[in-house]
Amino acid sequence: MSKVVQIIGVPIDLGQSNRGVGLGPGALRNAGLSARLEELGCTVHDSGNLPVPVRESLAHERPHHYLPSISKVCEAACAAGRQAVEEGRIPVFLGGDHSISIGTIAGVTWHEPAGILWIDAHGDFHTDKSSLSGNIHGMSLAALLGDGYPELVGISRAQTRLRPQDVVIVGVRDLDKDERERLRDSGIKVYTMRDIDERGMGTIARESLQALGHIERLHVSMDIDALDPQTAPGAGTLVPGGLTYREAQLLMEIVGDSGRLSSLDIVEINPILDVHNTTAKMAVELAASAFGKSIL
Repeated sequence: MSKVVQIIGVPIDLGQSNRGVGLGPGALRNAGLSARLEELGCTVHDSGNLPVPVRESLAHERPHHYLPSISKVCEAACAAGRQAVEEGRIPVFLGGDHSISIGTIAGVTWHEPAGILWIDAHGDFHTDKSSLSGNIHGMSLAALLGDGYPELVGISRAQTRLRPQDVVIVGVRDLDKDERERLRDSGIKVYTMRDIDERGMGTIARESLQALGHIERLHVSMDIDALDPQTAPGAGTLVPGGLTYREAQLLMEIVGDSGRLSSLDIVEINPILDVHNTTAKMAVELAASAFGKSIL
């Protein structure tokens, strides 16, 4: 029986300072995401984009880092993810900035847990008390684990509560001092770029899935800034020294081999910074590998 995929666009750029990531869903669609998944035998339904207010209409929220609107969008993403899972579909969420994961993961884990493979240059483990910028896309994982703004923590109120042992982060290379300490104390398994350099992506990928082996379902939250900017220039927050395309591809191939993928975020693609939609096209190929595309 073919996999049924539900594509859900969440074109939010309120969670960070750099503009442009709200155009990410369109870039991914233009790069042929639906057609690529259909080639792999998936049945694809695209439900369009969730409504997201324009930043310029929210001047009154600026001192609060757009928290009310981000919370509302994440509630909608939660509801959309929950419905997709209830209908037996695999939701693929197209960001937008990484704040969407507060809602997407809450939705896909509403009824039963999932292991979270968080692929990112950053830890996203700040709270409003530790963040220097106040940008909410850097607080997503902390909120999912119950720490941060009550409005965001409360989105996951009915889910099976995410635990540190249910999360593995891969590709980290840019952490603030407070965030580094918080992650060290969290109990979350973290693989940095040094780990990948020293031990290789194949080993790291297999260990990551093994660490999440106590849960059958797997949600992959892929921030495209995990890739090196020379490989993927169209990312929301560029940090040198990231994954090569082949390293990212191998990670997704091993995810695909596991047969455990139950939902997917693709976030932080910024077409304004991209070259000929290269980054979105790469993301489409990475998604295809997670869904089982193989070389032979």
